[in-house]
Amino acid sequence: MEKHILTKLQNLRDEDLVSFHVPGHKMGKIYDKLGYKNILEEIYTLDTTEIDGTDNLHNAKEIIKDSQDRTAKIFNSNKTIYLVNGTTCGVQAAIMATCNPKSKIIVNRDCHQSVINACILGDLKPVYIQTKVCQNTNIIKGVAVEDVIEIIDNNLDSKALILTYPTYYGSTYDLKTICEYAHSKNMIVIIDEAHGAHLELSDKLPKSAIIEGADIIIQSTHKTLPAFTQASMLHIKGNRVDEKRILSMLRFLESSSPSYLLLNSLELAVDIYEKHGKNLMEDLLNIIDEFKSKFINRENILIHNEMDKTKIFISLKDLGITGYDLDEILRRDYKIQVELSNYYGVLLICTIGNDKEDFNRLEKALEDLLSKINKKDILEDTNYPKNLPTKVLNPRDAFYSDKKTVKIEDSIGKISGEYIIPYPPGISLISPGEIITQEIITYIQQGIKSGMIISGIKDTSLKYIAIIDKN
Repeated sequence: MEKHILTKLQNLRDEDLVSFHVPGHKMGKIYDKLGYKNILEEIYTLDTTEIDGTDNLHNAKEIIKDSQDRTAKIFNSNKTIYLVNGTTCGVQAAIMATCNPKSKIIVNRDCHQSVINACILGDLKPVYIQTKVCQNTNIIKGVAVEDVIEIIDNNLDSKALILTYPTYYGSTYDLKTICEYAHSKNMIVIIDEAHGAHLELSDKLPKSAIIEGADIIIQSTHKTLPAFTQASMLHIKGNRVDEKRILSMLRFLESSSPSYLLLNSLELAVDIYEKHGKNLMEDLLNIIDEFKSKFINRENILIHNEMDKTKIFISLKDLGITGYDLDEILRRDYKIQVELSNYYGVLLICTIGNDKEDFNRLEKALEDLLSKINKKDILEDTNYPKNLPTKVLNPRDAFYSDKKTVKIEDSIGKISGEYIIPYPPGISLISPGEIITQEIITYIQQGIKSGMIISGIKDTSLKYIAIIDKN
């Protein structure tokens, strides 16, 4: 029997990689450390379906309901729903449960692609909020409160507001004020908190959206806590949300045969969170502070945190090293895998699954790398697009419109028929129905030359793109 996937994964495991990427259990290391190994060694025997005694995720009344109720208390929500199709299905169910077809929804423009896909599925009209981007690092910093309030005031007929909090890079903002203002205008607040399931483990971290007043919060438990990939949670807080509509939408969007292995992993993650989470997070934050102190005021290297200290951005741009190159060097020469890279640097996602040895290896790798690199020219700047693309068609209308393929240089000023999405993090720079601008194409072309990976478009070399011909 040929085992292509299994063999490759076993080889990767045996490389002894240091994981600064998701999932949060860090290749299972946290399970071994905390004594969960025996449970996981038999987990393949627990793969089952809905039979007498196993309950049903889509109509939970027994063991799944009890587990979800326990989790709701631990996470301080009124209702928790386990998800086995990732945060994507939770985001889409929340949007489509709160917004009727043809209605408006206010969206941060740096949203995950799943939000725009929900607008296609639900035939919704997104109204975008500009996001802030650090021009020195291309770190996405989230929305400004005043911008959100202005958009709300100009779109009082919107049914809901959905925001990403924290951003992929760990940036947060005054979400409490936004929630209070949106509620005063009778809008439901949905938060894509894919990268914030861990926030309540320490007072040194930003507050979770559950605490800050959001109505629906969707978390990727697999990203920053030790659940299996694709295992997430949807939390409902307060009394503004129709829980039955969310459950109905999940029946449309989520598998009718939910994985009990993923459900088990959620329960394990919650158990670790409750029993060990705060102590492990305190240890992690101390280790991160110690690591950062080794490079304070060091020439030619930038080690940066946003508000969430577990996200670390490392840049060697003053040595002429792009983030794409640094990503490759760390993996090839030092067996360190980062989460993502942009032009200026790399992002590390640190979780309670990491330990001091991981950071020791990272420190030694950076010290060795700095000693070997001769001073180069500073990287030329590449500016993240500052202007929102103009939306001519709503996503659903654009998706179903007739399209034709043209050379990329002939697409400027035309209506895009495709997404252009640097991945990760999965944030669309151009979406179907928006006008293609020179600014966006220049940024993407520079990125591809440097090593950027593009998804959402058929021709990933970006020589051709599908446009909508309104004629």
